[in-house]
Amino acid sequence: MSANDEKVGDVDAKQPGTPAEQPEKRKREYKDFGHEQEEATHAKVDMSQIQLRAEDLYDKEKVDLETIVVEDVFKLLQCDDNGLTDDEALRRLELFGPNRLESEEQNAFLQFLSFMWNPLSWVMEAAALVAIALSNGEGQPPDWQDFVGIVLLLLINSSIGFYEERNAGNAVKALMESLAPKAKVKRGNSWKEIESADLVPGDLVSFKIGDIVPADCRLTEAINVSIDQAALTGESLPQSKKLGDQCFSGSTCKQGEAEGVVISTGANTFFGRAASLVGQDDDTTGHLQKILAQIGTFCLVVIGIFVIAEIFCLYAGFRYHYRRGLNNILVLLIGGIPIAMPTVLSVTLAVGAQQLAKYKAIVTRITAIEELAAVTILCSDKTGTLTTNKLTIDRETIRTYGPFSGEDVILLAAYASRTENQDAIDSCVVGALGEISRARAGIKLLDFKPFNPVDKRTEITYLEESSGKLKRVTKGMTGIIIELCTRNKTEEQENKLEADVEEFAMRGLRALAVAYEEVDGDNFENEGNGFELIGLLPIFDPPRSDTKQTIDDAQALGVKVKMVTGDQLAIAKETGRRLGLGDHMYPAKVLKDGPEAGGKHASLDEMILDADGFAGVFPEHKYEIVKRLQGLGHLVAMTGDGANDAPALSRANVGIAVEGATDAARGAADIVLTEPGLSTIVHAIRGSRIIFQRMRNYAIYACAVTIRIVVCFAILAFAFKFDFPPFMVLIIALLNDGTIMTLSVDRVLPSNQPDSWDLAEIFAYAVAYGLYLTMSTIALVAICIKTTFFYDKFGVLFEYGAIQATNHNDRVLHSIVYLQVAIISQALIFVTRSHGFFFMERPSVALFCAFCLAQLVSSIIAVYANWGFTDIHGISGGWVGIVWIWDILWFVPLDWIKFAMKATVIKSLRKRHEAELAKSGETGITLSRTRSRAASVNASLYSNRVSFIKRAARRVGLGQKVSVKPEELQRFSSIQAQRAGATLARNPSRVGA
Repeated sequence: MSANDEKVGDVDAKQPGTPAEQPEKRKREYKDFGHEQEEATHAKVDMSQIQLRAEDLYDKEKVDLETIVVEDVFKLLQCDDNGLTDDEALRRLELFGPNRLESEEQNAFLQFLSFMWNPLSWVMEAAALVAIALSNGEGQPPDWQDFVGIVLLLLINSSIGFYEERNAGNAVKALMESLAPKAKVKRGNSWKEIESADLVPGDLVSFKIGDIVPADCRLTEAINVSIDQAALTGESLPQSKKLGDQCFSGSTCKQGEAEGVVISTGANTFFGRAASLVGQDDDTTGHLQKILAQIGTFCLVVIGIFVIAEIFCLYAGFRYHYRRGLNNILVLLIGGIPIAMPTVLSVTLAVGAQQLAKYKAIVTRITAIEELAAVTILCSDKTGTLTTNKLTIDRETIRTYGPFSGEDVILLAAYASRTENQDAIDSCVVGALGEISRARAGIKLLDFKPFNPVDKRTEITYLEESSGKLKRVTKGMTGIIIELCTRNKTEEQENKLEADVEEFAMRGLRALAVAYEEVDGDNFENEGNGFELIGLLPIFDPPRSDTKQTIDDAQALGVKVKMVTGDQLAIAKETGRRLGLGDHMYPAKVLKDGPEAGGKHASLDEMILDADGFAGVFPEHKYEIVKRLQGLGHLVAMTGDGANDAPALSRANVGIAVEGATDAARGAADIVLTEPGLSTIVHAIRGSRIIFQRMRNYAIYACAVTIRIVVCFAILAFAFKFDFPPFMVLIIALLNDGTIMTLSVDRVLPSNQPDSWDLAEIFAYAVAYGLYLTMSTIALVAICIKTTFFYDKFGVLFEYGAIQATNHNDRVLHSIVYLQVAIISQALIFVTRSHGFFFMERPSVALFCAFCLAQLVSSIIAVYANWGFTDIHGISGGWVGIVWIWDILWFVPLDWIKFAMKATVIKSLRKRHEAELAKSGETGITLSRTRSRAASVNASLYSNRVSFIKRAARRVGLGQKVSVKPEELQRFSSIQAQRAGATLARNPSRVGA
């Protein structure tokens, strides 16, 4: 049983609804608060046979290193009180590996290649092969210009994406490497300090107050030891430990000194086993990859339809020569593929990650930013995340029973507390004074009795300097203190105390009783005049100062917050009430038993969706809650700080590790906060929605340009046998990419509700814009070919002085079409990025300057580029002016097309979507539903995270992960110890332990 639990154990001594009974029963209930200790047993094997077989070690009926006596642990692990020799430690380090969670290193070259591994890139790569291999014919050389241009376009896009993602990865690596824990270990009968990573099973380690337990161990010495396991178990109070008890790696020593024998290290620890659930879904692709897959598929289908149409029309209908038809197909492939899409989105996300870094948030999975914009539910751990994980006295709830005020009770309780080498309770009480010096101001300490598990209280005898009187104060467990209070203990007093303790229990507050007496004479050892109960201090783990505001802000942004904690139900409810979360919470057992028959919830899923939170949960429970919420169609974010949070952090669409989180939590999380509190999450949500708007704007633009290029040049080929040079489409694509990259810093407004990818809307806008821009080009070409309008009005000529483009492939006409397409295609971005008129929402300086620069380059190329291989001819300044005016006239109505689409098609799509939700019985925010990170095999092809390489490696047996079933989590400590013993049994020491 925990010492600190016993000190403030009254919270469970009297659960609501339990009638008051005799003291013996109450003490038994006090004892229930904490952890039952199993009696140590001997291994049911012949301990003289050290070389146990692996099957014996895994037989629970024979040996369980979690419960057997420490002497047997020493024998099984082949070690003694002198510690291991350096040679033996080195041997074991080779056997078991370092005592840390290994991080997977990405191969930089493969990471770079991954940016060229998606169907959009495949089409461009196929186009490059067509240009270099299939274009060789009819007495003409291979199309080297287009081949080199396509390859350069691919390399530029991949390089930008690789650079940005690599920078983000290096930032995370630097964060992890800044942590280098040390451990004090006994080697060769002498103590030394080494890196924690060098510890091995069988090492003897020591730690004291403030130290982190470096590995899972069984205690061989324990002096008043109290261990904070909140990061592992979610318990808010430290647990007392005695000889033979087990301590977990990553927990913190809050009191005392201890020595222990290491039974497991690295991935075999409780810490490591919890982390082994991370990635068990084999999910490396994100929600954004699913969207990319669908957008890419849309573009490929459009291109495929018109490529097939061209093949039949140009070859079968017009009887084109092989090379001429191939050039027309290349135009559709090069111009239609939004090759820059993965890169533009990666750069947008990377810039967003850099912006989040200003708020002290490090993004470890860059696509998580996009998913955060769509998150509808935020599940949060309580201890250390919503709360400070630092016990505090709730001044407003203090109960007094004598002439003393609440502040007097705190001061007297502080007298009865240590001011140095404090445990959690003493630190809490003394901290309530504001200044530690006040705990000894005005008094002379004569005698102090620290807390011990037997007496369950502390006591101080002191001289009050102002009056010269001797006085005595005690504080501790309510049941113990009330028995000492002979001066004012009455039936009425006990009933009132019991009622107050019960109220505290209902609110999740722990009770600390304080009593006081005066001592006769001058000898501090004299008996006093009898203790008098003067107060009851309520102790709790308070919310962080910014937590309530953060939750309010998140809910205002349309994100529902649910608390998921390992602490008790009453404590969870009280915390929920203080934070405005609500107290509609359930114990973890409902996740197994389901809702009560005849209750308000018809199913467990309905209960989980309706609940404000869950208490008493284990890692597998948190994981299950997140998984079920995702199954209901929600995108879920999860915050946490401990190894017990790691599986859920991994499963969530967005895992967020808070400041001070363990390595396991950081490794599983997508976003790592480096400052206390959750306020950064609200900044991250707003920032992610800004980034989402930028990506949505680009998606509409990219799809519209695909339709614009493909449909336009296909119709021109069908109607006029117009053969546009492929290289000029490549130039348009290159200039477009350079301009569109600046969308990553564009000025946009975030949504007040979770965003979602409504692809039907995106495609509808794209079709409308694309067809309209197609008409602008076809109309221009038709006037040039069919009339002399431009010559008559402006005196401009075509090639060889022609006043009309009777040659449908006039090289001047090629230049005119190139300039017209380049200008208005890029100008479209100003319409797609705005919700109202384009001039009402000012773009970023970078976007506007990039547009101007690109159009200047386009105009210069149109005027001066007399490149023979491109089949174009420089145009006059008159033609440049005509094209600019033409594009401006066609650009103005684009906003009205947007408004018309909103009023008709988009409105109809939204009504239909709402009707579908209503029909299925769903309510709330309309979402693009997703059940997990990997939407499909097709979606995974768009991953920019070398997922395809990882999957291939796993299929051939490389890079195997440790898998663990959720139910196995309950037996972590014994399994890990057995693994250590099993490995040693298979590899006995050649020199003896």
